[in-house]
Amino acid sequence: MPDLCTAPSELLAKVQAHFDLRIVPLWQGPGWNAEMALPFEALDPQQRPLPVQRYRAMACARQLYLFSSRIEQPGARERAAALFRSLQRHFHDAEHGGWFYSIDAQGKPLDRRKDLYTHAFIVFACAHYWGKVREQLVESTLDAALAVIAEQFARDDGLYEASLGEDWSDLASGPLQNPLMHLAEAFLATLSVRDDEAVAQALEDLAAAMQAHFIDPEHGVMLEKPRGAVDNWFEPGHQFEWFYLLESSPLLCGGELHRSLSRAFTYAEHCGVKDTAVLAMLSADGQVRDATQRIWAQAEYLRALTLRPDSDAKVLAQLQALQQNFLHADGWYECRDASGKVSREDMPSTTPYHLATCLEGLQRQH
Repeated sequence: MPDLCTAPSELLAKVQAHFDLRIVPLWQGPGWNAEMALPFEALDPQQRPLPVQRYRAMACARQLYLFSSRIEQPGARERAAALFRSLQRHFHDAEHGGWFYSIDAQGKPLDRRKDLYTHAFIVFACAHYWGKVREQLVESTLDAALAVIAEQFARDDGLYEASLGEDWSDLASGPLQNPLMHLAEAFLATLSVRDDEAVAQALEDLAAAMQAHFIDPEHGVMLEKPRGAVDNWFEPGHQFEWFYLLESSPLLCGGELHRSLSRAFTYAEHCGVKDTAVLAMLSADGQVRDATQRIWAQAEYLRALTLRPDSDAKVLAQLQALQQNFLHADGWYECRDASGKVSREDMPSTTPYHLATCLEGLQRQH
């Protein structure tokens, strides 16, 4: 049992210091490929880059957010500027518009498809970065990404295609929950730095479409694929992530989707959190399909708890669980299996985004 006498602010300061002094410097030192001006995809437990197979635009964008959020820290402004330039130089498709999914080790386009997940993170990162530097080129990139999403990915039912071809051809991917959630997050990030009626309307329309097509009517959970799809499931971590976005949004708080996710929070917590561990996948009726514990889901649960009533004891317990089960002297553990054994020791460049948003949410409540 956690020691509930421990001062939450003291424990939070320790976790924040670990992030500031142990985790972020990994991506200023061994995790940074200076020749490419890109973060390596992942480091091994000895803080060495894993052999390069690819670089993803999404990973570049997440790191752009990370250093934008720390813009006053030494070296962060320069790193954010380098990441923004690399996003354009390496991944932008000059012929068809939009951004490629990935490039190879030599910097040539690898997976040339256009996916919503990547474009959502480009909007998210550019909104945050522009909010800090107010440079015209950054806002132009933000506007270009928003336009591509509206013109190419949008469907008639209020949802968006998950993936399209290099030339925006239809790949019959259909909509998927996770890219749509990050699109909502990107719209919210845009609205946090400027008034934008078109984005506000797109966000409200997206929330209505998610309610109509992705909410399980019996349990209220946000499914990973549209209702009625074969082999569907839900992820507790995504219920908590959605709840935080909706609860903290003046535009969406109190709406139908927010009410559904408030209900889903309780259900996901009951079925999908075991002894502080957030489980990876469950069927809609609450049967565990994958009991892997992932650090991002732990971080999203912790952040969401800060907005739940009478959750101080849970916040403290989960903060201690994050510190004790997932953080170590050289960085963090990405995953533990159902028995609690570390099952992934590599440290992906995409994970600090989750830790940064989690800590921001915790600091806001303290």
